Amino acid sequence: MTTQREDLYASITATIVTQLEAGCRPWHQPWNAAHAAGGISRPLRHTGQPYNGVNVLVLWLTALEKGYSGPLWLTFQQAKQLGGFIKKGEKGTRVVYANTFEKKEKDQETGEETTERIPFLKAYTVFNAEQTEGLPGHYYARAETPRNREDRLDHADTFFENTRAYTRHGGNRAFYSPSADFIQLPPYDSFENRETYYATRCHESIHWVGHEKRLNRSFDSKRFGDDGYAVGELVAELGAAFLCADLGITPEVMPGHATYLDAWLKVLKVDKKAIFTAASHASKAAAYLHGLQPGRPRPEGEAEPSA
Repeated sequence: MTTQREDLYASITATIVTQLEAGCRPWHQPWNAAHAAGGISRPLRHTGQPYNGVNVLVLWLTALEKGYSGPLWLTFQQAKQLGGFIKKGEKGTRVVYANTFEKKEKDQETGEETTERIPFLKAYTVFNAEQTEGLPGHYYARAETPRNREDRLDHADTFFENTRAYTRHGGNRAFYSPSADFIQLPPYDSFENRETYYATRCHESIHWVGHEKRLNRSFDSKRFGDDGYAVGELVAELGAAFLCADLGITPEVMPGHATYLDAWLKVLKVDKKAIFTAASHASKAAAYLHGLQPGRPRPEGEAEPSA
């Protein structure tokens, strides 16, 4: 089991490293909104439930490489149960499931029983709905005419207002101040387009969630630009991409973030579990912000895979 888990970490990390070295970020695909289920979306299970963590990156990357416009994915058996089948010659995509199980041991001398939680990681194969035939019609439904890209998004503005994060607009810099616990953004009209504004607000909101009063997220960063700082920026960038997908916004590459590419590559090449950890933290942060919406219980997020 340990060997299989290590191979999964190494294989997925190697794929993402290759894409980063080629200048492609798996979390910034050229969005195709041709599917009614949401071209701007996280990958979705056949039930419509979104994937989390590193699986989002794996399936986004596959959709980009293969040109899939639909976000729905399902296993061979799920397709069969729905009355459909996988097209001949189609190859699936490997995703992972991480969890823990309890192992109880009794001390031979004292008789004291202890419980240890053992992490496990297993892989399974899914197919995009476009690799199938015979499924119910909504798996293949096309989208209606897209909306005006320049209008402000009321639902996104409401989402951020509901978080009650102290946000100031003004100046020409975007940042989150941990010491004063506020988000600073330039005025809306100063952004190149609305996507850049909302992507930036998503990014800084993920940083806001990491404050000690909330998720208390820390990567032992000692100074600007070190490995811990780079991991924190990677979490914020992934979390922003997840949030943009949830809110139906095309994510934008943040200005200046190309400077982090080398640092991210350095971290990923040294630690093949780093992208799993970063994606897990990003999912938890996005879930926390969703949990601040009215009528939504605050979720705890998914447990991150560990050694």
